[in-house]
Amino acid sequence: MASAQKGCVTRLQKEYKSLLREPVPHIQAHPVPSNLLEWHFVLEGAPATDFEGGVYHGKLVFPPNYPFKPPSISMLTPNGRFAVNTKLCLSITDYHPESWNPMWSVGTILTGLLSFMYDNQPTTGSITSSKAEKQRLAKESLAYNAKNATFRKLFPNWLEEHNKRAAAAAAAAAAQQQQQAGGNGEQQQQPGAQQQQQLAGGQMQQPAQQPGQQQAAGAGGGGAAAGGGGLFTFAMVAIVLAIAVVPLFSTDAAVSLSVLTRLRDSFTGGS
Repeated sequence: MASAQKGCVTRLQKEYKSLLREPVPHIQAHPVPSNLLEWHFVLEGAPATDFEGGVYHGKLVFPPNYPFKPPSISMLTPNGRFAVNTKLCLSITDYHPESWNPMWSVGTILTGLLSFMYDNQPTTGSITSSKAEKQRLAKESLAYNAKNATFRKLFPNWLEEHNKRAAAAAAAAAAQQQQQAGGNGEQQQQPGAQQQQQLAGGQMQQPAQQPGQQQAAGAGGGGAAAGGGGLFTFAMVAIVLAIAVVPLFSTDAAVSLSVLTRLRDSFTGGS
C-alpha cells in the first residue's frame, strides 16, 4: 500500500483530534496505530429502530491522497442490512468518486453511513432480512465483536461493557436456576409434610378413642360386679334356707348352728 501523502496525514490527524474533542453521537472511530490510512469505527443502533442496542464494527480505508478521493467502507459485524467484509456502494465511498466532496470528514462519512443503514434502499453490499433477524443480530453484536482482536484493542470501553453485560447475564441465569431449584425442593417436601400431618392427626385421634375403651372396661367391671353381687345374694338365700331346713333334719341344734356359722363365714370373709 502506498504511503499517505503529507496533506493526507495532516488532514486525518486533524479529524481525529476533532472527533476526540467533539464526539459524534452513536459513533466512535480510531485509526490503527501502525497505519493511519486504516480506521475502525463503531456505530450504535439508535432506539426505536430495528438495530436498537446493536454495536456494529466496521472499517474505513483511505486513499493516500485523501481528502481528494473518498475512502472505502466495509462492515465487520453481522447486522442484517449490509454484508460483512464487502465494500459498500454509497455516494460517500470509492464506488462513486464523482459524487465525493473533499469537505466531507470522517464524522460526516459515518453519519451518512448510519443514516443509510436505517433505510431499506438496496445497493451493492446491502442485504435484506426480517426485523426479528436484525434484532437478534443487534443483541448478539457486542459479544461477536469481543472476539475481534482489533476491536478489543481500539475500543476497550466497549470490551468493558461486554464484560459487564456477560457478568450480569450470568448472575441472572444463576439466580433463575437457584429459584427453580428452590421451587422443586418445596414441591418434593410437600408429600412428606402431608404424611407427617396425617400421622400427627392419627396420634391425636387415639386419646379420643379411650373413653369408649373406658366404657367397655367399665362395662366389663360392671358385669363382674354384677356377677359378684348375684353370687352374694345366692349365698344369703342359701343361708336363710339352711337355717330353716337344717333344724328339721338334725337333732343337734349346736351342730346345725356350727354348720350355718361356717357357711356364712365362707361368703362374708368372717366379718
